[in-house]
Amino acid sequence: MTSRLRFASLRRVVGVVLLGLAVGPGIGPLIGSVQAAEAPPDGPERPADLVLLEESQRFDGRYVFGILAASPEQGLWRVKVWEEGPGETKIRNETVRCQVDNPMRVTNDGSRQLVRFLNPGGAITPANRRDHLVWWAVCFPDQAGRDPAQLGPKARSLGFRGLVVERELELPAGQR
Repeated sequence: MTSRLRFASLRRVVGVVLLGLAVGPGIGPLIGSVQAAEAPPDGPERPADLVLLEESQRFDGRYVFGILAASPEQGLWRVKVWEEGPGETKIRNETVRCQVDNPMRVTNDGSRQLVRFLNPGGAITPANRRDHLVWWAVCFPDQAGRDPAQLGPKARSLGFRGLVVERELELPAGQR
């Protein structure tokens, strides 16, 4: 029985070593901790007023998500959203409404405008997380970068019920 266990353990070790040899020497940094990867310094291309909302190291490089140049305009806020990835930076103009009765974010994906009606204080999912990150950073800058899933009590103290059903309206690009 013990020889079977030793053989099974030896077989697992050999399998891991062979897997490492098969994928090559570049796999080491991918298996290790993200914290061990050295992050590139902030380049001069980043604007001074960029507010970082998310930063992450992925297998293909560093990703940065933030906002800048928020300015009020007739009950709405205009803001630029910064998305930086390996070899590419996208800057989009967006609109945010902070009012308790109808909070929303208007964004686009290049081919269509997306009007997203939000529920501050409600459930945060991977699908709406960035919407809420942008909304909180624009409407309540002191909460910028905080996990929106933890801001339910704050939202309710500001008058948001947290019970509204979130929805999305899709428009062809160029229409508002």
